[in-house]
Amino acid sequence: MAVNKNKPHRWKEDIAQSVDMYNNWFIHFAPNAYRTTRIQTTKNVEATLKATNNLTDVSVASLKSNPSALPSLRMSTCPPIAVDRLIGLAGVSKNLVKVMEKDSRLPPRMPQHELEADLAKIAKTIEQMADPDIFVWLERGDNPCERELYRAATIVADRLCGAVANPIIRNAQEQRQLTVMSQWLSALGYEYLPSGKGLTYQKMRPGTFSFRLNIPVKQDNTSKTVNIPVDAVVMPKITQAGNLPLLIEAKSAGDFTNVNKRRKEEATKMNQLRRTYGQDVQFILFLCGYFDSGYLGYGAAEGIDWVWEHRINDLGEFGL
Repeated sequence: MAVNKNKPHRWKEDIAQSVDMYNNWFIHFAPNAYRTTRIQTTKNVEATLKATNNLTDVSVASLKSNPSALPSLRMSTCPPIAVDRLIGLAGVSKNLVKVMEKDSRLPPRMPQHELEADLAKIAKTIEQMADPDIFVWLERGDNPCERELYRAATIVADRLCGAVANPIIRNAQEQRQLTVMSQWLSALGYEYLPSGKGLTYQKMRPGTFSFRLNIPVKQDNTSKTVNIPVDAVVMPKITQAGNLPLLIEAKSAGDFTNVNKRRKEEATKMNQLRRTYGQDVQFILFLCGYFDSGYLGYGAAEGIDWVWEHRINDLGEFGL
């Protein structure tokens, strides 16, 4: 059964409506999502300044006690230093920097003498490159006033948020899409099941749905299985025992370029699902934003159908 993938005569109009819908959301709600993140990020930067005595004591001890401070410290230099640039510039372990950045901790198996030597190199690099136009008290050799501290923290926070602006917006948009989907399903009498606590798609009763559920699939042509996360999993009210639920991936995009870079992700997921569950598996996309004919055509060729958010009632055509 095809709902939208076999109707290319509707694609152009749907693309235009979807772009308008995304732009309207972005103008009215994206700044708030960004602002909320910036407020929390500013607090994190302030904590980093406190831990390093306002950037006058970036030391091995301060980095050991506060490995989560590294992103803020990278954005405190002139110019700001990217992760890979810091690794090369300081001549330190790639794993050390990656673990500090991603997990906010130190590598537990790294020999202590190597750890301290690399942290000293990082500290020296940050102190040498600290931005004097932001941290004006460093050249004065005195203590900053409260206003100077806050100004410096907000500038660094803006740098951090600017580096991850797209993920911030994408996460906010995805959460909004899931909320819209939840409201639509609940209005039809579907029951929400929180993920976790051992919930699997096999345990879902007819008329239930869940978000961000892991689905086991075969890896390549081996018997080994891996879990792939699916944004929304819905078990139709009318279904036979043993049938798979409808699997839905929420997708949003603020420009046409990135979606064509990412379009292979959905095809890979579909192939893994078919390899594991057969050709009848229902895996669809829930789209809002900039998805052009090239992206849609690629998905259709892979057998992937979709529902536009501005026409959410099309979900009903998938047996819901």
